[in-house]
Amino acid sequence: MTSSPSPAEVSPAELSPADAWQRLADGNRRFVSGQSQHPNQDAARRTALVNEQHPFAVIFGCSDSRLAAEIIFDVGLGDVFVIRTAGQVIDDAVLGSLEYSVAVLAVPLIVVLGHDSCGAVTATRDAVDSGEMPTGFIRDLVERITPSVLTAKRGGHQDLPSMIDEHVRQTAARLGDNSRVIAEAVEAGRTAVVGVSYHLEDGSGVVVSTTTPLTTPA
Repeated sequence: MTSSPSPAEVSPAELSPADAWQRLADGNRRFVSGQSQHPNQDAARRTALVNEQHPFAVIFGCSDSRLAAEIIFDVGLGDVFVIRTAGQVIDDAVLGSLEYSVAVLAVPLIVVLGHDSCGAVTATRDAVDSGEMPTGFIRDLVERITPSVLTAKRGGHQDLPSMIDEHVRQTAARLGDNSRVIAEAVEAGRTAVVGVSYHLEDGSGVVVSTTTPLTTPA
């Protein structure tokens, strides 16, 4: 009897949300242990992607320079569709990009990627505590993150890491609330939304929320 192919051996279109997460989790473990393989980063892969792309996940993360998704999850060209804003703040362009990844590229997994020591969440906490809002468009970022900080505080969490984790959870939940395309894909089981908090010191990504179980059947 032949064994089933591993998630890395099947096409992205055949991956379940759990399979897609497994690929990312495996890559992150390699990164943490210093054994990154840097897959799909050669000339042959570049050439193969000239006319099409079939990413197996979309990663919506913070713009922080320390949060390079392809490196953290040890993937290469064409593997992940990446969207980044400061504090992974949602706007119309973000939602349009996410809907494109789900409706057109048929990705089975959306990862919302936050991280500790996030400057955007820190600025929001400081604004909430002091009552003084920043100027310019930074104010817009702070206003969008404020509900997450207030939710954490109402839950008795005054520490920054808890606020960051709460913002990841709130952001992941808002995707389905704000986009019917994403909500329908999640309801049908075609796509899952996973909230992940990245730890700068050891390089690990920890799941803080998910719309579906992430373990693959044995």
